[in-house]
Amino acid sequence: MCGKDRFTGKSFGHRRQWLEDRLISLSDVFAIDLMAYAVMSNHYHVVVELKPEQANALSDDEVIERWGNLYKVPDATSVATIAIWREHLADLSWFMRCINEPLVRRANREDRCKGRFWEGRFKSQALLDYKALLTCMAYVDLNPIRAKIAKTLETSMHTSIKARIELKADHLVLFSPLTHASSTEY
Repeated sequence: MCGKDRFTGKSFGHRRQWLEDRLISLSDVFAIDLMAYAVMSNHYHVVVELKPEQANALSDDEVIERWGNLYKVPDATSVATIAIWREHLADLSWFMRCINEPLVRRANREDRCKGRFWEGRFKSQALLDYKALLTCMAYVDLNPIRAKIAKTLETSMHTSIKARIELKADHLVLFSPLTHASSTEY
């Protein structure tokens, strides 16, 4: 997806920015707080907090507007459909789907091919306390260093820790005890 093709030597590193941009833009649409992320060459890690109470507090118009940022919205929308969209806006599976599908389509257009990009469905782990959250965030932040694609946190491209260090982390949530935190790897 985002690495170097060992047969052709062609680099797809520019796609890491696509993925980071998508994570950031979706954090404004979904009722899901972005805590940490690291975009690697063949997978990515993301730590999020699901906010169903935030989705439930949205007006119908706000739900329609947010859903319209993702999909074409019909002129007439039923209350039942809006309720479904409201649930989707706080759902990890829909968040992951909205990250991956557009990126796969874009990469397939670039490669002039069709087909799946990812080996399988994402893996998710609930983080049940503050210690688990901090441990997971440290794992995500240090992943590029462990993988030897960066020597320091400051040079780890396409990561939340670099954004925090550079004070460009408006899209990230500050640390707090969580009730619905989840770590995802794809």
